[in-house]
Amino acid sequence: MTMRRRATGIICVVIVALLGISPRWAMPAVPPVSAPVSGYSVVATYPHDAAAFTEGLFTGDNGTLYESTGLNGKSSLRRVDLASGQVRDQITLASQYFGEGATRFGGTIYQLTWQSGVAFAFGEACFCQQAAFQFEGEGWGLTHDAAHLIMSDGTSRLRVLDPQTFTVLWTLDVADGGVPVTKLNELEYVRGEIYANVWQTDRIARIDPATGAVTGWLDLAALVPDFAGRDPTDDVLNGIAYDADTDRLFVTGKRWPVLYEIVVQSGT
Repeated sequence: MTMRRRATGIICVVIVALLGISPRWAMPAVPPVSAPVSGYSVVATYPHDAAAFTEGLFTGDNGTLYESTGLNGKSSLRRVDLASGQVRDQITLASQYFGEGATRFGGTIYQLTWQSGVAFAFGEACFCQQAAFQFEGEGWGLTHDAAHLIMSDGTSRLRVLDPQTFTVLWTLDVADGGVPVTKLNELEYVRGEIYANVWQTDRIARIDPATGAVTGWLDLAALVPDFAGRDPTDDVLNGIAYDADTDRLFVTGKRWPVLYEIVVQSGT
């Protein structure tokens, strides 16, 4: 989720490799998939702020894109013009907060923080903070269905929340062929499915919200841009936005200079 400590990184990698430990900041081995991998095509590309450490992405009205960015001292909630990539409005979080997933529901924008146990609620019309909620554990991704918020915390378990109180109503364990899928990150509700980035992979899991079963995958490795200075452990695929009004799907990554509009092949 964040830029990892570099000073002791090499030593730690050697140690954990010898001990067989897989820390949260280490690049995980990508497990085999059981559910089918869907094909897709790129139908358009748009500019994206290459300084934006994307943690959340969703659409608004009239071609407006909303983006939550992370890193302490650089976290924000933004309204972005899709066509130009220009930031129209921005709320900057206090430096103690690391911004995470965000979503728009019922005229309110909800934004998680990573390890502060705080979620903020902003009025969409005024683009101003209206409330804050407490939650346990880490905040990673956030989306919603017709009545609830859905949150990830980096494990294989999703939390279904009451949007008025942030109370956990029930949880959903996500698995592919019975194998738990961990490191679920940015979320988006797409045509009755939950799409989830899996942190530090190029994959998006398609999840049945009733059972938690992974019904399919998107492998977007071919979309990862090759740009100068890219850190493969941090500048990863993360960011899914679905515009239900126009049936358009967008994806990007942390500090990527491009945002893609893709179409998933029908029947897959």
